[in-house]
Amino acid sequence: MQNPKSISSPNPAANNEDKDFSLAGYDYELPKERIAQNPAIPRDSSRLLVVDSPVSHSHCIFRDLPNLLKPGDLLVLNNTRVIPARLYGCKPSGTAVEVLLLEELENNCWLALVKPGKRLTPGEKILFTPQENVEFSIQNQLSATVLASDNTIGGRILQFELPEGESLNQILAQFGHVPLPPYIKYSQSQPEQYQTVYAERPGAIAAPTAGLHFTTELLKRLQEQGIGQAYVTLHVGVGTFRPVEVEEITTHKMHSEWVEVSTETVAQIRETKARGGRIIAVGTTAVRALEGAAAGGELQQFCGRTDIFIYPGYEWRVVEGLITNFHLPRSSLLMLVSAAIGRQRLLSLYQEAIACEYRFYSFGDAMLILPEAKSTVFSKGFGAS
Repeated sequence: MQNPKSISSPNPAANNEDKDFSLAGYDYELPKERIAQNPAIPRDSSRLLVVDSPVSHSHCIFRDLPNLLKPGDLLVLNNTRVIPARLYGCKPSGTAVEVLLLEELENNCWLALVKPGKRLTPGEKILFTPQENVEFSIQNQLSATVLASDNTIGGRILQFELPEGESLNQILAQFGHVPLPPYIKYSQSQPEQYQTVYAERPGAIAAPTAGLHFTTELLKRLQEQGIGQAYVTLHVGVGTFRPVEVEEITTHKMHSEWVEVSTETVAQIRETKARGGRIIAVGTTAVRALEGAAAGGELQQFCGRTDIFIYPGYEWRVVEGLITNFHLPRSSLLMLVSAAIGRQRLLSLYQEAIACEYRFYSFGDAMLILPEAKSTVFSKGFGAS
């Protein structure tokens, strides 16, 4: 897939007054107590910061969403499901090993992040431990051999040894653990609380967290008010949470992730736009799926990988509004949201959210950016083509 078309200054790094293309421009201080450790109960009781114009915003509760959208609007949600991708084990010597599966390459061969990485060289074997509630036996032993290193992400390629005809996905429930992000350190959450209520396609290693706020009852209320729902799949991987490490963000390269945008979803979007409805993406992963599928200039059915990187100056092709959580400093997700309403305004809203004691990150509160709030910094905003 082609990279997204974007607008940048001839030499943005040389302009000290323009921080939109500088990594330092996306920094902010977040008190540790603002990092949510547990999800809101019920899900839709989380707070919602509503950005409804270039100069105004308001504070609501997520369950207010049906009153904030219009009949005829279309929500596009990511139906990926988080797999139990974190495995614990040891080397034959007894050294403890932690593995985070990223994606299957072929025939039970997986790309993974491992700890301690430097001690796991090609040829090393890892013996995995089943979950505490799984009875250990010869039949459910699991091991893998390190085949090679992956220099692009500092990971390892692991070959799992399994009985013929079985796949690792089939037995992950016995050995794997849902991989909560590292900033969630003392959560009492249950695994299903880190899944959306509409998650159905296993493959992600992190949840599309903007969708965690929806309940089945809220989705039903939205439908009853004429607000449609369509689904895409983006299996959240290292591309979403990998840190931006280059000072000039235009040189950052995203790791690709697997996406599917169906013919049915494309038809729903086209019909919605034709009758004047608005396309509201639920989460940055839904944004990347839709805009990635439209990278050729027009939204098309797509099944494959995307490495789209959206930052200020991006020309929006599909998405007109966005529901999103509050993101980490210096992250590609913060840059994506800045492309919608402008970096300075976004950081100003973040400061207000901190002052108002909003909860941040995966289990935190949400923000609704309506089409009327599109950035005034650039001539191109949500919905431009």
